[in-house]
Amino acid sequence: MSSQEEALKSLLAALEVSPDNIPLRQHVASILFDLERYEEAEFHLTEALKFAPNHVDIKLELAETFFEQEKNSAALVILEELLEQDPPLAKAFLLHAYISFWNGETPQALESYQEAVRLDHGLRDVSFENQLAEKGAASGDPHGGRVPTEYLTEEQPIDQIERPSIKFQDVGGMDDLKEEINLKMIAPMQHPELYQAYGKSIGGGLLMYGPPGCGKTHLARATAGEVRAAFISVGINDILDMWIGNSEKNLHHIFQLARSQAPCVLFFDEVDALGASRTDMKQSGGRHLINQFLSELDGVKYSNEGVLILAATNTPWHMDPAFRRPGRFDRILFVPPPDEAARAAILHLMLKGKPTGKIDYSKLAKKTNGLSGADLKNLIDLTVETKLRESMKTGKPLPIEQADLLKVVSQVRSSTKEWFSTARNYALYSNEGGLYDDILTYLKIKK
Repeated sequence: MSSQEEALKSLLAALEVSPDNIPLRQHVASILFDLERYEEAEFHLTEALKFAPNHVDIKLELAETFFEQEKNSAALVILEELLEQDPPLAKAFLLHAYISFWNGETPQALESYQEAVRLDHGLRDVSFENQLAEKGAASGDPHGGRVPTEYLTEEQPIDQIERPSIKFQDVGGMDDLKEEINLKMIAPMQHPELYQAYGKSIGGGLLMYGPPGCGKTHLARATAGEVRAAFISVGINDILDMWIGNSEKNLHHIFQLARSQAPCVLFFDEVDALGASRTDMKQSGGRHLINQFLSELDGVKYSNEGVLILAATNTPWHMDPAFRRPGRFDRILFVPPPDEAARAAILHLMLKGKPTGKIDYSKLAKKTNGLSGADLKNLIDLTVETKLRESMKTGKPLPIEQADLLKVVSQVRSSTKEWFSTARNYALYSNEGGLYDDILTYLKIKK
């Protein structure tokens, strides 16, 4: 007998003593539902409604139980009432979408689903979205599955506008990269009159590439902090949409938001997912999105003045070459794992504020050759966990000592080796125009 079933047996016994205990009966129904004993769950929910006929949550749970038993008509009777609730119930709209789709009413399913996600984005069901898209395409929709505009929710403004307080001094190492970014992106914003005198626009695009976990995102955020600019971090989920044309609209909306916040640093993480080579694409939708991205970078219709566009990728060789043309991501920087001095600085920053003994950061840095910033964080986290176990026994925080860190170093493996194995081949055999020469220099390989 499982733990759930054992608990259920005790709860059922308690219900016999107190049959009008609504929370208890609701809890019993929930366990029965998890055990897929839907008829029994239905019984207890129905009994609970006798004592609380207006209990919204119980009604919704009963509708879900009906749906699992394919009693869709009974579920719809309840949902018709719940959909009129104020405030509206997102889960009721989602269940209505499922039932409508089950009944072959795809437009109605889509409308209810969009409303559910608008009310609660956490209810998004990618699998269901794919089913909706396939159904729309199979129905002979001339737009290839695009939903009618009356069913689309309005664009949601990105709510991740930051005002970073960190600056370059908070980023360990990377001195050459900081100098390059300062020269090409920060100085124009700090001395606009000089650039205006030469007719040079303020802004532009810079692509950072290298192995994962080496601080590309952290450096982008510090760039915004240096010029006291807004910072917008964009991931693929903020752009990609299931419906044709919506991804382009989302991308345009984000660029417009950055323009309205100028000075602003607009940062695209994993940009290769948005800017993959068009020659490798089988679907036209991806090519349309890339064309939109290139148009936004060019700033033909809308000025990008005051917008610094940074992007990061672990696989620059998968990006469309058009992104590297002048005026787009024409400035490309290699972000390698931190060198010895940088590792010492990073470790010092990561241990700042923690109880420590005497730490020889130079010696520690020599022992961590090849580790990325993320690897170093893992080193610190593992060491802290060890000291916490010891501190629990004494009841007071014990300082992190040099020996503690050196003991854990052997447990941390470099996460960059696999990346360099792949990057080395591209740098040797697909290095048009010397784009990846920095990789060869780092690996000390002569062409």
